[in-house]
Amino acid sequence: MKSIVSRRSIVLFALTIAVSACSSGGSNSGGGAISGAIPIGVGIAQTSNVALLGQEQVAGVKIAEKYFNDNGGVNGTPIKIVLQDTAGDEQGAINAFQTLINRDRVVGIVGPTLSQQAFAASPIANNAKVPVLGPSNTAKGIPQIGDFVARVSAPVAVVAPNSVQAALKQNPNIKRVAVFFAQNDAFSKSETEIFQQTVKDKGLELVTVQKFQTTDTDFQTQATAGINAKPDLVIISGLAADGGNLVKQLRQLGYKGLIIGGNGLNTSNVFPVCQALCDGILIAQAYSPEHPGAVNKAFRSAYQAQFKKEPPQFSAQAFTAVQVFVEALKQVDTKKSLNEVRTQLNQTLLKGNYDTPIGQISFSPEGEIFQQAFYVAQVKMSPDGKTGRFEFLK
Repeated sequence: MKSIVSRRSIVLFALTIAVSACSSGGSNSGGGAISGAIPIGVGIAQTSNVALLGQEQVAGVKIAEKYFNDNGGVNGTPIKIVLQDTAGDEQGAINAFQTLINRDRVVGIVGPTLSQQAFAASPIANNAKVPVLGPSNTAKGIPQIGDFVARVSAPVAVVAPNSVQAALKQNPNIKRVAVFFAQNDAFSKSETEIFQQTVKDKGLELVTVQKFQTTDTDFQTQATAGINAKPDLVIISGLAADGGNLVKQLRQLGYKGLIIGGNGLNTSNVFPVCQALCDGILIAQAYSPEHPGAVNKAFRSAYQAQFKKEPPQFSAQAFTAVQVFVEALKQVDTKKSLNEVRTQLNQTLLKGNYDTPIGQISFSPEGEIFQQAFYVAQVKMSPDGKTGRFEFLK
């Protein structure tokens, strides 16, 4: 059995249940059978500074909804994506998950966007025995939240070191490394630990560690301190808005070396933030648009037709989460009570093998993803500095 790992999450859970019971009259959200389309909940950030990532996830789940319904849904029954906005904090994720579980009566939940939110909201779904698939929750400890919590996003410990290796391949003379991370974000704190350990394992010198907040816009103090340490490489763990502004201010202050961005910067929405100064950022990837396979080709084509650009990792992972639910539901008796469907769905999805946009995946009994293919991309901005792309390195 997995244990809930966040004491704060337990307190938040107890308070939220009390509020929910008062507002709902203590109704059983899992009783009765599903009628009509099968509701799959999606609790992701559609507002706040985290929306730069959540917008890409919305695109992924909507493309998935159309694709799978066009291909027969679940044994002839369509699915229905039910979106709830988590915004960018823990309480927003808790509220969204409670609504999806109790009011919307979904069979499972894709979300939330941030690991920080997952540690608060996923225990609530776990206690209600509602399966959760984290589409972008890569911090250490996510699958250990509970038996009903899994993820389709590979852990940061697997992905992040690839970008350091790529940086060393581009510049074998790198010796000194400066690290920046968002101290108020669980994922960024988890990711920076991996980056810092990788730096040490590679025999490099960690010359400074600078902290910031995901809500910050002025990084002059941290950037100046970092540059004064004379690094050959800068590594940033943050989100798109804060990370992009930090990149911009580092470049404006004269830093000319390589920059590695963590998974929070892994979105084309960072391009308008740092614009031409985004050029050259290295980011490890868990998805490539060129990955072979019928599902990825269909997903890539649909995304390109709608957005006129290549699909990003966050969209591909969100699509993948919906796909896992759909394929697992095909082996579940959806005519049973909602509680039974949720339980059977959780048991079934962990046993499957799935050919998805991010490649062949499966799960450990604990809910950890097994994924084979990983990549590193480098940002290439257009001459006008307004648009760019991720160029995958060989």
